[in-house]
Amino acid sequence: MIVDAAVYRDGVRVPVECAPHDYAALRGTVDGHHDFVWVGLHEPTHVELSEIADAFGLHPLAVEDAVVAHQRPKLERYEDGLFLVLKTLWYVDEDDAVETGEINLFIGAHFVITVRHGRGSPLKDARHALEQKQAVLDHGPSAVVYAVCDAVVDGYTDVVAELQTDVDEVEESVFSDRRTNDGDRIYVLKRELAEVRRAVLPLREPMRRFATGAVDLIEEEASPFFRDVSDHLAQAAEELDSLDGLLSTAFDAHLSRIAVQQNDDMRKISAGAALVVVPTLIAGIYGMNFTHMPELDWTLGYPMSLLLMAGTVSGLFWFFKRSGWL
Repeated sequence: MIVDAAVYRDGVRVPVECAPHDYAALRGTVDGHHDFVWVGLHEPTHVELSEIADAFGLHPLAVEDAVVAHQRPKLERYEDGLFLVLKTLWYVDEDDAVETGEINLFIGAHFVITVRHGRGSPLKDARHALEQKQAVLDHGPSAVVYAVCDAVVDGYTDVVAELQTDVDEVEESVFSDRRTNDGDRIYVLKRELAEVRRAVLPLREPMRRFATGAVDLIEEEASPFFRDVSDHLAQAAEELDSLDGLLSTAFDAHLSRIAVQQNDDMRKISAGAALVVVPTLIAGIYGMNFTHMPELDWTLGYPMSLLLMAGTVSGLFWFFKRSGWL
């Protein structure tokens, strides 16, 4: 589905007389050095994307990747155009989960085609914000690439902030006095971190190349903007490494606390067993049917045995309590 299509001249959106889906006519309106076309699509069919490919001369391999989606973030050069793949991320608070989408960019000298999959990082706001910055938009397709990358990386920052909150909650739970079962949540969070890393880490090299002006079709004057995006991306990557380390430490601490709790349980069980075993031993001895046993004919033998049981149990209870076993 086509979301928007526009022609820009000298950093300003200009009206066109053709229909948005008349891609050949759109491209034909470009007649100046700073003119370019930006067409935005959301989950197009193969037929829809083929029409655009015919009008703008897109490479069939890149078109196939854009239709199928589920690509790794990458930057590829096809003849006289670039193909950039970005993974979009958004956080689902109800499920404590990170969902992923994808944006594919076809970049030419006078056009940018954005193909979005999933509901993350809608580009409508990015387009409107960019249209308010004529000086930036005057950089042509480079400005669009920057705006899209900036919006996507800002999404990464938001997701990392949400994951930071989850990790803080896990740490608080692990080191609390309550008995908790945090192993499952730690595993899920590490899976979510791995999902974010698969989006962030491969994108660092393309952003570095953009920031150093090492890519054709990306104007060297736009390098400072991409350096800003690259800095944010590096910051997100560093925070991911930090969160992953914290989760590993929290998991080790969780296992240690489980071992300590089990030892405490065994001590309490052993202490409880001792409180039962000692009076049972006394009763067992005096319950044996032998003729010649001390105190069998003593009138106070029975009260003495009960007193002995109570005394030994009280003594053991005091000892275990003082030792922290109970």
